[in-house]
Amino acid sequence: MMIEEAIRRRFTCRTYTGEPVPRADLEAILELAARSPSGSNIQPWQVFVVSGKPLKTLTEKMQAAARQNPDMHRRTFDYYPKRWREPYLTRRRTVGWRLYASLGIERGDREASRAQALRNHLFFNAPVGIFLTLEEDMEIGSFLDLGMFAQSLMLAALGRGFATSPQVSVAAMHTLIRPALGIPDHHHVIMGIGLGRPDPSAPENHLATDRETPASFATFVGICD
Repeated sequence: MMIEEAIRRRFTCRTYTGEPVPRADLEAILELAARSPSGSNIQPWQVFVVSGKPLKTLTEKMQAAARQNPDMHRRTFDYYPKRWREPYLTRRRTVGWRLYASLGIERGDREASRAQALRNHLFFNAPVGIFLTLEEDMEIGSFLDLGMFAQSLMLAALGRGFATSPQVSVAAMHTLIRPALGIPDHHHVIMGIGLGRPDPSAPENHLATDRETPASFATFVGICD
């Protein structure tokens, strides 16, 4: 697959077929993702891969916690701004409304919207869950490094016919994730990534999201037409 095609085809998968993912594919994907750039080549990311019964047990615990005591669980870092403003608020709302519309959830149906949101904690039933962590003494540069690693991982997975669902929401469940996977206490759980074969019949897997054009976010200085 050409790089441009892979970037354009990557999407957040919200329904999987459940087909198992061979370990050899996972190792090949991670080996390729490890070629991602990082400052001074420090490669600060740590990766925890889980599947089968351990994944099912963990995701069910996460979903139950999100349903019963959502205010008790917080990420160890800030991801979103503390105060939303435009244009980010509209972008966030628009993608949410489009997702719910693809699922037949009407605007204002809080119960159905919450039920769909809770599926994040099940990794949308992906057969593989991948957790990315950073040691807590790493600074913002390492967050950049980890983001590039995550993108490389998702594109490498796509090249092998798999889809992914990147999720920062699950990082709020770090107190459940750490003991289940043996993650040290001094690690930030940054994000999770579901991975598996996408279900092409699921309407939410065909959600089209808008992207800004370079004219709206890029400034060109000394560039000739």
